[in-house]
Amino acid sequence: MKKKLISTLFLFIFTLTVSSQNKRNDFVSENISFASQQVWKEVQKNAISKTILLPRTINDSKQTTYISISDWTSGFFPGSLWYLYDLTKHEKWKQAAIRYTLSLDSVKYLKIHHDVGFMIECSYGNGLRLTNNQAYKDVIVEAANSLMTRFKPAVGLIQSWDSRTNIKNNQNWGCPVIIDNMMNLQLLFDATRFTGDSVYWKAAISHADKTLTNHFRKDNSCYHLVDYNLIDGSVIGKHTVQGYADESAWARGQAWAIYGYTVCYRYTKDKKYLLQAEKTMDFVLKNKNLPNDFIPYWDFDAPKIPNEPRDASSAAIIASALYELCKYSKPDYYKKIADRMMISLAGNSYRAKLNENNNFILMHSVGNIPFRAEIDVPLNYADYYFLEALSRKRNLEKI
Repeated sequence: MKKKLISTLFLFIFTLTVSSQNKRNDFVSENISFASQQVWKEVQKNAISKTILLPRTINDSKQTTYISISDWTSGFFPGSLWYLYDLTKHEKWKQAAIRYTLSLDSVKYLKIHHDVGFMIECSYGNGLRLTNNQAYKDVIVEAANSLMTRFKPAVGLIQSWDSRTNIKNNQNWGCPVIIDNMMNLQLLFDATRFTGDSVYWKAAISHADKTLTNHFRKDNSCYHLVDYNLIDGSVIGKHTVQGYADESAWARGQAWAIYGYTVCYRYTKDKKYLLQAEKTMDFVLKNKNLPNDFIPYWDFDAPKIPNEPRDASSAAIIASALYELCKYSKPDYYKKIADRMMISLAGNSYRAKLNENNNFILMHSVGNIPFRAEIDVPLNYADYYFLEALSRKRNLEKI
């Protein structure tokens, strides 16, 4: 009788485990299938025109907006192709990813802004990871050299934008540094790994440390932009340009902070970076304005919540970051949050219907509301981080 009871209990636990595994497998497989069909239509459209077109979003006329390779988002579509190759192992995705990636070759010389890290790591970085094409290392190192031209020793930071007039309040910026710039540090860490030259690594650490000191408020939310004096490195002002107000918590800025400091911990194993990623994630989770589906409003302090646009891109970035963060800290806790975000993103409220949404995967993202740009539209980086999160989820669950 006792053996029979134990056998029955074992069978029950085994059945629950298999059922749970099947549900996870179904979720990942169904989203891979949908994304493959949706994105391939965009690739085919470009094949017909015999040009490399880089989709970014949809304009007011419901037409796809295509961008030049110098646009800060140019690496995301090639990166999405690499992730679809990663998720399917189908040769067609590899060949498409190579074509689109090679179209960005001259980006390695771009010095007019800081976003070369986004552009090159999403394209060439993923290509290197998935094909081990050593020529891609040279592109990454050259791009790091370009990014280093924006490192200001007196400030200890990489200048994000050139000195300019702040359109919001008509003040001049000396050395504006935005939280987004944390996402470009991987390029520098990789350059040191590939060359053995520590100059890139030291610049990345300096940037991460100065940002840690000056970008965060007491509640661990972050400003979008901190302006520095180029001569003595002192802080001139703190702003939130793409958010509701200077003291508000712009959702995508919080996402960049969580993701960026998680990456810093990956390379350095310095616990202060891990701690900051956790603290900013705690700010998001405990915020009274975080919706039940965990898809943030575009700004946590936007005045008309709940009648404010959601930002699927912020959720996708955070979900992807959490699938990495859970490998370093609170594995069950952070993974469950990421899973909850992914279930919301993949639901009817945020994922497009097949053959709609101009071949983008996700709906309802926000670019820049203060400047009336890209409001409640699909964005290529929302799709990229959704696919990255899907890949990371699959790898964690060993599906």
